[in-house]
This record gives sequence, C-alpha cells and structure tokens, in this order.
Amino acid sequence: MLHIDIHSFSYKKKGYPKDETGNGGGFCFDCRGILNPGRIDEYKSQTGKDIAVQEYLEQKTMMPQFLTNIKALISITIEDYLNRNFEHLQINFGCTGGQHRSVYSAEKIAEFIKEKYPQTQVSITHDEQPQLN
Repeated sequence: MLHIDIHSFSYKKKGYPKDETGNGGGFCFDCRGILNPGRIDEYKSQTGKDIAVQEYLEQKTMMPQFLTNIKALISITIEDYLNRNFEHLQINFGCTGGQHRSVYSAEKIAEFIKEKYPQTQVSITHDEQPQLN
C-alpha cells in the first residue's frame, strides 16, 4: 500500500521536514509566493484550518490555481507509484511561519488524495501547529 506523508512546515523555524523512511525525494512546495493572511491582524492568531483564512486564500489569492497545478503534478507520481507498488511518498508544504498557507495547502491536498486515491493511506502532520495534528 502506498503511504503518503504530508507535512506543513515553516521555512523560518525548523526548515524542511525530514524523510523518516530513508527514501528521500518526494515533493516540497513553497507557498510563500501566495499572499500571506498572517500579515492581516484578524487572521494572525488563526491557521489554515480556520474558515476565515480559507475564504481569504480562496477568494483573494492565487491559491486555487496553485493547488490545481500541484494536484496535476502529484497525480502523475501517485499513479506511477501505485502502478509500481511503491510504499512511500512525502509531500511537503512550506511557508514563512507554517501556520496559514502551508497548513491550508496540506489539508486541501490530503482531501484531494483521499478522494481521488482511496487505495492510499494518507497521514498529515503540521510541524509548527501540533495542536492541529
């Protein structure tokens, strides 16, 4: 079975998540090119799992297009890995603080994978937001 390990993380704090499987590789997407809701006072204490932050990202940024492109890209690899019986893939999303954009992206991609590829096992870890795990 293919296990897909998804992480959100902060470039400023701990940096890239370690691949504990020893396989290396996978994907690392930089969300810093998307407008940061964390710079707006009303969103500072929220995360990418909060509705207001999600609405901001979906309506006022290029996040929907960003995720559409990521879905197309990761689907190529997931389908190939399923066909070759690979067991592990890691997908990482980083932003400045690991709170808004990366959390949102990780959550949305996990939902996409679970729906499109129910034969996979998906785990998600928010490295900077352990209360969300």
